[in-house]
Order: sequence, then structure tokens, then C-alpha cells
Amino acid sequence: MRQNPSFAMTDVGEIRRLIEQNPWVTLVSSGAEGLVASHYAVLLDDERDDLAIVGHVGKPDDAILGLGDRELLVVVQGPHGYVSPRWYGDVPAVPTWNFVTAHLSGIPELLSPDENLRVLDRLVARFEGDGVDARGLYRAPNDPEFVERLERGTVGFRLTPTRVVAKRKLSQNRSAEVVDTIIDGLSDGPYANPSLAAEMRRAADARPRA
Repeated sequence: MRQNPSFAMTDVGEIRRLIEQNPWVTLVSSGAEGLVASHYAVLLDDERDDLAIVGHVGKPDDAILGLGDRELLVVVQGPHGYVSPRWYGDVPAVPTWNFVTAHLSGIPELLSPDENLRVLDRLVARFEGDGVDARGLYRAPNDPEFVERLERGTVGFRLTPTRVVAKRKLSQNRSAEVVDTIIDGLSDGPYANPSLAAEMRRAADARPRA
């Protein structure tokens, strides 16, 4: 991804927030037959405070991706959407697309079966929740034998990225007044995009104003 200094996102806390809120990622690798991509949910490694992530793939995606042997690119896609030129006022303008994304690259470390089971348990708990009827990984009718058989069909990994490129293009090159107009346009109407509007508002609130 080509970086633009005006849109660079370098704060580790902000990138962690992006991953936490957007766990469904794209895994990209290059093999003998060319590029291959898979899609899985990941989590931040809860024993670290950096950008290490953990996840799993189903077999044979591990072999297709060369997991553990080749560099893996993890694409994290945050809020994104269309920005109409009408929001810039009566000036020459064209549409654009605002977005937040991060690319994490490195060679993953393969997890042991026990480590993989812990990640699988965390993944289920994260998305299933803890309600009285929540179906946790080990909750009946699942039994340990079933869960262990499930684990054997997957390969867990930890990626400690050696290269990170993160970008937050949220109209930082526009005036505060124009940004407010874009946020209003994304909040309601034909181009409504509440998640992008909220992300822009968060960034705008942190932006120094004259």
C-alpha cells in the first residue's frame, strides 16, 4: 500500500483499536502458483501489548498459504466509504473514498495444539458472548473429544509483524468546516455511512483547530 505522510497512522494503540474492532481480515501469500488469499477472524495476542495477532486457518489453507514458511500479508479493513464532491462546496471537485486500513506483514509462528485450542476458545467467546444461552467452545453438547477433533482440522498461528503500513484517509487535507459537512452527509441521507461518520468525528475531535 502506498503511504501518504498526511494519512499515515503510526500510533500502536490506534492500530490495535482498528484490529480489535475489525477482526475479519484477509490473509495474502505468494506461492508457486501465484498469489492466494484467505479470509479469517483474528485477535490481538492477549499476552502482548504490541501488534502481534493470533488466529487459525482450516486445513489445507495452511499449506496453500505456506503458513510458517513464507511471508504473510494480513489486510485489516476498517470503516470506509464514498465521499461526494457536493460536500466540498461550489468548487471544482471529484469524488473520493475515505478509509482506514492496516497491512501487517511477517512470517507467522505456528501454534502448538494447546495454544491453538486456547485461541479457538477465545475466538468463540469473543463473538458468541457470555449470555446464559451462549454456546462456548466446550459447552454441551460439545465434549473434549469433539473439540480436540475440531482442533486437528485447523492450524493456529501467531504473527508478530516485521512490517506495518497503516493508513487513515479521513479528509485530513480538508478544512474543519468541510470535514464537518462530510460527517453530516455521512450521518444521514443517500450516502449515509454511520461507521465512517463516527470514525471521522473521532479523528476530527482529536484534530487541533485554529
